[in-house]
Formats: sequence, structure tokens, C-alpha cells
Amino acid sequence: MDLQTKVKDVFSYKRYAKKLEKLNIITVEDFLFHIPFRYEDYSIVSKIAQVQEGEVVTIRGKIVDIRNAYIQRWKTLQKANVSDDSGIISATWFNQPFLVKSLPKNSFVSLSGKIKFFRNKPTMQSPDYELVEESSELIHTGRLVSIYPETYRVSSKWLRRQIYNILKLRRQGLIEYLPSSVIQENNLINFAQAIEQIHFPEKQEKAKNARYRLVFDEFLLLHLSGLKRRKEWDKNISNQRFFIAKFKKNIEEFWQKLPFELTNAQKRAVSEIFKDLGSKKSMNRLLEGDVGSGKTVVSAIAMYLTCLNGFQSVLMAPTEILAQQHYATISKLLKPFGIKVELITGGKKGIKNQESRIKKIANHNSRFMIHDSKNKIDVLVGTHALLYSKTGLDKLGLVVIDEQQRFGVEQRTLVRSKGKNPHLLTMTATPIPRTIALTLYGDLDLSILDEMPIGRKPVKTWLLPLEKRDRAYKWIEKQILKTKSQAFIVCPFIEESESMQTVKAATKEYEHLRKTVFPKLNLGLLHGKLKLKEKEEVLKKFKDKDIDILVATPVVEVGIDFPNATIIVIEGAERFGLSQLHQLRGRVGRGEKQSYCLLFTESKSETALKRLKAMETLRVGSELAELDLKLRGPGQIFGTMQHGRDLLKIASFSDFSLIAKTKRVAEKIFPELSKYPLLLEKIKNINLKQVSPD
Repeated sequence: MDLQTKVKDVFSYKRYAKKLEKLNIITVEDFLFHIPFRYEDYSIVSKIAQVQEGEVVTIRGKIVDIRNAYIQRWKTLQKANVSDDSGIISATWFNQPFLVKSLPKNSFVSLSGKIKFFRNKPTMQSPDYELVEESSELIHTGRLVSIYPETYRVSSKWLRRQIYNILKLRRQGLIEYLPSSVIQENNLINFAQAIEQIHFPEKQEKAKNARYRLVFDEFLLLHLSGLKRRKEWDKNISNQRFFIAKFKKNIEEFWQKLPFELTNAQKRAVSEIFKDLGSKKSMNRLLEGDVGSGKTVVSAIAMYLTCLNGFQSVLMAPTEILAQQHYATISKLLKPFGIKVELITGGKKGIKNQESRIKKIANHNSRFMIHDSKNKIDVLVGTHALLYSKTGLDKLGLVVIDEQQRFGVEQRTLVRSKGKNPHLLTMTATPIPRTIALTLYGDLDLSILDEMPIGRKPVKTWLLPLEKRDRAYKWIEKQILKTKSQAFIVCPFIEESESMQTVKAATKEYEHLRKTVFPKLNLGLLHGKLKLKEKEEVLKKFKDKDIDILVATPVVEVGIDFPNATIIVIEGAERFGLSQLHQLRGRVGRGEKQSYCLLFTESKSETALKRLKAMETLRVGSELAELDLKLRGPGQIFGTMQHGRDLLKIASFSDFSLIAKTKRVAEKIFPELSKYPLLLEKIKNINLKQVSPD
């Protein structure tokens, strides 16, 4: 059994394979990186006569007797008496009849748990146990005992035993891969020790040192993989080195005809992008900005310059609805300048004009192939599925990808196959602290839009107690009738993702609001289980103002633009991270009217209320993400950005100091990386989660 062997191919694990997959244990090695989240301290070993009420101790003795007793129908009690040379203690378990055979009379056993006295006699209820055999090491009792993330019928005890056996058989496979200089300069223990001590620590200090080493490794490998990808990307000499000064007047005319003035942040981002487009290397830049900060306009300017230089652009959105919205926005901006913009989605069965024709192709991921032999298309807008299709655009110079968090490194590298090393601009509205953005996307240059468009009014945000709900509903109805504006009401996920339970809850809330609360208004319902055509119909009605209030689940695309929507109500606000709340808030405030965000919560938690109160004062997404990182941990930053969480099995992005430290180490050793083949191999094995096309 090799460490890289898949668990489904190991006889003893075969029947657990599906369950282990839920814990991200795919290979034998994955067991070793399934890290405990805490430890039970069973290290105090005591004589039975010396135990005290409430103590958590380990006692070792002989089973005097053990029996099953039926206490109710189908319910059993297992009771054992255990003795050492100082006395007797009774132990009880519930519904574990197999223990009578597992812990037979006269066998020696180690029990760990809390002591309780009953009628002045010591007892233990449901203690952890294991048989004591000669030359065997205790792993479930009598020490610091690791507690792991579990799933149905895969307990910490079972995982502990498998990890112990793997370490016993394959410890020699845990080869040190870090340079000795890095280990010495950073006071790290060696790799094999770290794996052993994270699972079976001799004391808390050793567990702490083991975790530090493994966290250090995760961040270091992440930085090094980013540097390596950047180096590989930089080898791409762009065949599309654009002229900029030559088209200065055209760009100035474009800016002057915009119906609004660009913010300083937008101008800065455009300048950075133009510098990239004018260089010898292919651009590889991430544009980060809040919903409504003007990313699409910045990308449109880049596409315009691409067209002026005689090249074509592709814009990919994560969903068909957003692709249609981008098409409308880009067309409005570019068509007045003679730029031909086309849209292709699964819903639009092809581009039908004289210069292009559509042909089905074999790959099931690729719906269409576009033949544009006369180069009449300047900008093509579609979904991420375009990445897996043959665009047929012979002069592709720029690829723009919206919603970077749904787009992994593997997809970014596929961009190279589109045209001859086209420039790449990726965009995200997910608020990410700068430190984390630079760690996750080490291969990208970063531009941040940290200003909102000039004249845009900040969304007024209020955290409301439940007793103000009725007054809030009356105010919402009055606002809609008075100003002819519209509103969203967002129902939270009941589970981690959108389930039928969530849909039913949203449907129930919709019916209650429609019949009881807002009978004078027109309400609509939108959730992720609707078919695309049904979604489009609901959104069209909302856009056409046939719907006054849209009741929705959080799965609805954050980038959808409805300038007439001025109110958003978020139910169960405590269930969302601040970044998610900020993105939801971004659905309103897109027009000239004052907009409002109402947060409802049933939570009485001080931490939860502190987080939500921050929404009333903080306006910048990255600031909210930083606060959420401190208060709730890294899981809340990413939202749908799943691969950011999957990358880190042990480390936490809240450890800013170690992120910075490992970045310096990575930059120091990267030039000599070829000297460390084992480290190089580790870097190659880092896989960012792939995101499948629509």
C-alpha cells in the first residue's frame, strides 16, 4: 500500500470510500493530512482510589465483570466493573452490546473520561476505552487524544486507528522536502515529526510545534506555486503588443462620451491595464472591486483598445443571465464606436448573421463553434463554457473573465490555447483582504477599485430587531407606492447550499408576504431550482417593473443590475458572512435614488450583533472582509469561493504574520528552486479546485 494509493483500491477501506470522500480523504496520504481540530486531554493517569469528582482521568485495570441490561424496548445498558490494586470503579455505556465481547472478563483495559460519584462510589459514563496489551501503545486513552472532523459511521476513534496504522507502516515515506536552511532559520521541526505529533502529540507544546510546521508549509507552498505560475506565464511573449499612444485621441473621445466621470480608482486601473497591454508579456491581471464599482466599464475600455489595435476580445461570465447583462452593457458602450458585439449562450442558439455560422461540436461541454473567417466580430460575450469551446476567433487578443472566484488556475491556463498568448483580465466582486488576494492569486497582478462611482449615494443600512418588523413592512410598502421603486427580500440558506428545504422556506415566506403583508403589491419568487427560462421570465418582469418585491434566495447572481431597486431586506442576517451581506447589499444603490438595506436577526449573540452593526458604518468590502476574518475566521470570506478554503487543510488566512513571513521565505528560495527537487514536486501537486463550465 503506497501513500498515493486511492482508498477505494485498499480492501480494508473500500466500503468506507464514499464516506471518506466527504472528508476529502481520497488517497491513503489524505488520512495523514486529515488534521484534528482539538484534543481530549486524557494524560492524567490515576489509581481508582485517588479519583475525584469531576476529574477527567485515565484508569487502567482488569474487567471484573461486564453485562448487558435492557432498560427499554430496543435500548440496552452495558455495565462493567473494573479493578486495579487500589479499588473498583463501575463504567456504563448505552446501546453498545458488542462491548460484552470486545471487553471480555479478565481482560486489561484503559478507560478515559469524567469521574462521577454515585452513592459514594466512583463511576464513569460512556468512557473512551481500549484493551491494554503487552508492547502496544495506547492511542485512544491515557494521552492527548486527537478529535477529527467526522461523518456518518466514520468516527474519530476509527480515523485515529487508521492513521496510527499508516504511520506505523509508512513513516519512511514521510521524506523531508524543505531545505535545511529554511528549517533551521525558522525553528521548524522535521516533516515526519510534524505529522506524528499533530496526530499523536506527547504534550500540547509538541502539538503546537507540529501545527506551526504544517501551517508554515501550506503557506510556503502556496506562495511558491504562485511564483512558479507567474514565471511560466511571463514566458508568454505576447503577439498582441498594443499601440497606446497612437490611439490616445480615440480613448479620450471614448472617455468624454461616457455618461459619467470615471473614478480615480478606475483611471488607475485603466492605466495599469494599458501598461500591461503595451508590454512584451501577456497581461495576467485581477481586477477586484465591489459590486457597482465599475469593473465592466474598465474592461470595456480595455476591449476598445484591443479593437483599435485590430484584435478581438472575449468576455466570459459565470451564468447566462449575467452574460446577457454584460452583453447589454458592453453593446451600449462600444457599438456607438462601430464595435461589433455578439452574444452566445446555451439559451441563444447561435449567432445568425452573414459573416458567421454555428456548428455543433462533439465535446459535450462545448455547445458551439463560431466560424468568423471574415473577422467581423470584435467582442464576443458568453459564459465560462466558451473556454471549453473552439471560439474560432483568429485574432483573439484579450480574454476577460468575470467572477474570478469561480475560475481556477487550470481554467486560466486554458486561456493560453485561445489565440496566440492573449492578454487575460479577470474580475471579482468578492471582497478579499489584499494579503489574502496576493496569496491566493500569486500569479496575478492586482488592481483594486476602492471607490464607488461619483454621485452614487451610499446605501443606508439598518440592523433591526424583530419587534420592528411590522413597522418596517409598512415603511417598505409606503416607499414603493410613493417613489415607484422596487425591493428585494432575501431568505437565507437553511443548509450550506441551496436545498429543497431552503426553496420550500422561501416559497412559504413568499406566500405569507404576498397574501398577508403586501396584498396591494405584486410579488415574485426567484430561487436556484428554477429553470433558466423561468428565472429569465421572473427577472424580466422585475426589470419591466411588473414585480414590486422580489423574494429570493442568496443564490441569485450578485452582479444583476436593477437601478430601480432601492430596498433590500435580508432575513436571518447572522447566517451570512459580512462579505456576503455586502455583496447582497450591492444589489441596490445602482441608481440615483437613496437606497436602503434592512438586516433582520433573531440572534442575541454579542459577536453576531457586533458583526452586523459594522454593516451600518463600513462601506468598503475589503474592510468588512478583514473584520469578518477576525471575528468569524476564513471560511466566511469566500462564500462561493470554494477553492480558497480547499487549499488550506490546516492553515488559516487569519494568520497574517505567517502569510507575510512565508512570502519572504518563498521569494528568497524561489530563484534556486531547481536545487530542491522534492520541494518542486510538492509544488506541482498543488491543485486549485477546478470550476466546471455552465
